[in-house]
Amino acid sequence: MAGGIWVDFPELFSGPYSLITGFVFWYPFIMALFWMAGSLLFLRTKESKKDALDIEEMDWPMISILVPCYNEEDTVEETVRNLAALSYPKKEIILINDGSKDGTDKIIKRLSEEYAMVRAIQLHENRGKANALQVGLFASRSEYLICVDSDALLADTAPYYLIRHFFKGGERLGAVTGSPAIRNRNNLLSRMQLVEYASIIGAIKRTQRLLGKVMTVSGVVVAFRKKALVDVGLWDRDMITEDIAVSWKLQKRFWDVRYEPQAICWMLVPETLSGIWKQRVRWAQGGQEVILRHWKILFSWKQRRMWLIYLEQWISILWAFSWLFVTLLLLFTADTIQERLLWFTLTSFTLVLISLVQLFIALVIDSNYNRVLKYYFWAAWYPAIYWMVNTFVVMAAVPRAISSRLRGGYAVWNSPDRGMKKKAS
Repeated sequence: MAGGIWVDFPELFSGPYSLITGFVFWYPFIMALFWMAGSLLFLRTKESKKDALDIEEMDWPMISILVPCYNEEDTVEETVRNLAALSYPKKEIILINDGSKDGTDKIIKRLSEEYAMVRAIQLHENRGKANALQVGLFASRSEYLICVDSDALLADTAPYYLIRHFFKGGERLGAVTGSPAIRNRNNLLSRMQLVEYASIIGAIKRTQRLLGKVMTVSGVVVAFRKKALVDVGLWDRDMITEDIAVSWKLQKRFWDVRYEPQAICWMLVPETLSGIWKQRVRWAQGGQEVILRHWKILFSWKQRRMWLIYLEQWISILWAFSWLFVTLLLLFTADTIQERLLWFTLTSFTLVLISLVQLFIALVIDSNYNRVLKYYFWAAWYPAIYWMVNTFVVMAAVPRAISSRLRGGYAVWNSPDRGMKKKAS
């Protein structure tokens, strides 16, 4: 089949072009196999050997739950009531209003008066999530912090699973990232994201954890050791994605970061293309800002365990531009519509097939904690839509990341798209 394509398109599949077209095809194919192998190995060596959670097994320490807020009047009260109702015995909840322009300030003030465990901090200027988290850390009383987004609902066992790591993982454990799950499942876009979070993101984190380094903790739910954050200078207030940035700072200082798939956190996701576009461009920009800032790790032998994750980020960016180049070149070199369709059909079928196998394996694994396998039908839409969207997202983020690194200053946030704010059935 491949030979037939070469005959039809000598300009595209010969000489220097063959390297680019081969890269465009083989990179996602090999990475899918890599994530599958990593997920299965993590399941065999880590998840299947875990001890059952026994809440009575230890004297659980005090935790401080930090909830940064910006224009969250529709969601923050539900989140706080969920956190207050958790069975975890010793906790405080710190709400940080980062200059919201809606009624968030009044809601969190009322909640702080209603619950003795809740404290409200009012910041009058929007200076970003990282800055809000730093203020919350300074106000916290505990050595262990759990950071939760203001639209999230924690499973009752999530704090136990997160905190247990700090007593079984040694003194160099700096952070434990939880497992985000989708609450709103109302339309095609939200259901595709459900599949993505349950499979793609979970598979990547499982594999990266086996390698010893994790690209990023999940900002929606993550537990930190305060001493580790202080050691690395806290969060970077000039980085648009504080979770990615702090993950790299911790690991560069040789603090361990772990993934806990049983620490479930229910969250809302965008349900419009514009909402997804803004969210993903922000994520991509944050990742690119990090690799631009930390490029010196490639020249440090001590940081060699981070090289693979670092280079994978650059290769992903290169793949996006290579895919666009090959696509445009094909449009200009193919003589007929049939020839164009032949390339897209053969390559897309192979990549979609391997992607669906990866999605199925990951969904089966995640179904141990979250009933998601029934949504496998929606996985068919993921390669067809998300690959193309994410490719253009990466391209759009590149100039923003470069501009941000040159400009500096506080990385402020905007009101996110919270979907239709409906709970999953």
